Amino acid sequence: MKAAARRRFRPDWLPEDWRGWVLALILVLGIGVTVGLVTTVLDSNAARDRAIERRSHSFEVMILARSLGENLAQAEASLGRYVISGDRQLGVRFAGEWYAAGRQLDMLGRMMRDNALQRARIAALERAYADRGRELSVIAAGAGERSPDRAIAAFYDARDSVALRRIDDLLGQTMEAERLLLDARSIELDASVARSNRLAGGLLLLGIALLGIGLFFGWHLVRAIAERRAAADEADAERARAASLETAVAAATESLRAEQAEREAAEAQLSQAQKMEAIGQLTGGIAHDFNNMLAVVIGGIELARRQPAIDERVARHLDHATEGAQRAAALTRQLLAFARAEPVAPEAIDPPALIAGMTPLLDRTLGDAMRIEVAGDARGWRVWADRHQLENAILNLAVNARDAMEGRGTLTIAARAMTLTAGQVGACGAGDHVVFVVTDTGHGMTPDIQARVFEPFFTTKPVGRGTGLGLSQVFGTVRRFGGEIGIESAPGRGTSVSLYLPRHHAAAEAPAGAPDAPVAEAATTGRDILVVEDDPRVLRSVVAALGELGHRPVSCDDPAQAADTLGGMANVDLVLSDVLMPGVTGPEMVTSLRAHRPDLRVLFMTGFAGDIDDDALGRDPVIRKPFTLAALGDAVASAAGG
Repeated sequence: MKAAARRRFRPDWLPEDWRGWVLALILVLGIGVTVGLVTTVLDSNAARDRAIERRSHSFEVMILARSLGENLAQAEASLGRYVISGDRQLGVRFAGEWYAAGRQLDMLGRMMRDNALQRARIAALERAYADRGRELSVIAAGAGERSPDRAIAAFYDARDSVALRRIDDLLGQTMEAERLLLDARSIELDASVARSNRLAGGLLLLGIALLGIGLFFGWHLVRAIAERRAAADEADAERARAASLETAVAAATESLRAEQAEREAAEAQLSQAQKMEAIGQLTGGIAHDFNNMLAVVIGGIELARRQPAIDERVARHLDHATEGAQRAAALTRQLLAFARAEPVAPEAIDPPALIAGMTPLLDRTLGDAMRIEVAGDARGWRVWADRHQLENAILNLAVNARDAMEGRGTLTIAARAMTLTAGQVGACGAGDHVVFVVTDTGHGMTPDIQARVFEPFFTTKPVGRGTGLGLSQVFGTVRRFGGEIGIESAPGRGTSVSLYLPRHHAAAEAPAGAPDAPVAEAATTGRDILVVEDDPRVLRSVVAALGELGHRPVSCDDPAQAADTLGGMANVDLVLSDVLMPGVTGPEMVTSLRAHRPDLRVLFMTGFAGDIDDDALGRDPVIRKPFTLAALGDAVASAAGG
């Protein structure tokens, strides 16, 4: 009966196993829902992976572009050091760094081959890189050809080249384009996730309608939802990691900029120190050769003066030649003082007495239109310095002040007592100092001129009125005796230059240049003297001068042969030797001679002591080239007489 009832309510067109068909239909629908959910999750994951991959690609491009810019800057810095120092290892380093930057540029081009706009930028960047490479190659070649001045000038000119600006602009455009592309890809990822969310939501509603078919389809639906949520969480995590990476990149960029600025400042200081050292060595060598030539010139003039019946016009010409040679000798002393190669004779100096003793010289040098005022409170305090060099430093400052005031004005020279703390003034240590202050009422200096006043050969005076060595010599003199120098100046307000020297607490010594006890005439003539000098012109001049003074000189042009020459002399009262000679120096030669003749008396002559220190010269006296006949005679008499 029930079966009949069921048949009565079943339509004729409905098959007997309609439940199976319904279950099959529901199963198909459930499978469709499941497939839809799985496909949605897979598409979402694929879209997310593609977006993450493209974002990572953009980050890599930005980092590579920034690294390329830093390597290009490092290569140019290495070229700058190579141009200044001439060290070929720095040239090799520059070539390697420039080649490495080229490889990075090639890699950047390969990474952007799928972006037409970026490819065009990379092509332009490669052309700018090639142009800049040719500019720097010319500079490097100039440095390798031993033309440092032209190479340095070319390097500084190349800092503002079109190719360099083009490289900076293109790198900035490339990174900006990648940053914009990164933003667009982030938006694309968000949109993809949103679309996936909407589609999954619809399928979820269909799945809820079909929930009654069983736990099997429900389980698949729950898993799809869980995977979708996991994908969304992972996308959020990726966004957080991307933001963190961007922050880290910004911090690293700022750190690199700070390090680059610090490195550039250190390189500038090193470059300046190397330049000053190189110029010092160069000027010392020039002064050595120049002093040898002046020794020959002054010696020849002195010998010519001693000839009988000299015509008045000839005597006048000799006077002019002597004046020119003395001015050349003064310039050479400035070069040696700048190179810190001039022998010094330090002593305890009373500052007020030094300034008082210079007043007549300053009056004659500066002229009647200048008013000189002397002040200070350093009486009783002393400094340890070379009197001649300190006087020259003050005189240089006074002459510069006169020129700044155009010959009219008030010049104030003061010696003041001051107690400094550590670091208060430059490199001066804590303690008592004497400050020599030279103040003028001239036109003053601008800050850019103040920054260069101590550079060698820099001068603001017209051509022919200044060598540019005056303030360099003052700087070298003050630093040599442990002091510091300071300048206060402003346009229209005059200039004040202060020399800070440490206080010397020992008792004062006899002033340098005080007259020695007179030497008996009999003790200055008729001596047997061995003259050792490698320069043949100087050797001939010195031998002729000694002969003119009545001595019996024997010449030797090779210090290695001095022992044999000395052995062939029946008697020797004195060895007169140059200090710096090729192969064997004068002190080394004297040491070997005294191994057999410990009582040997020696007089050194030098125009440049170089690396020979006072310990190597010992207690033997030294006469500086160039010297006059009278100075040579006094030195020989003093050295031979013991």
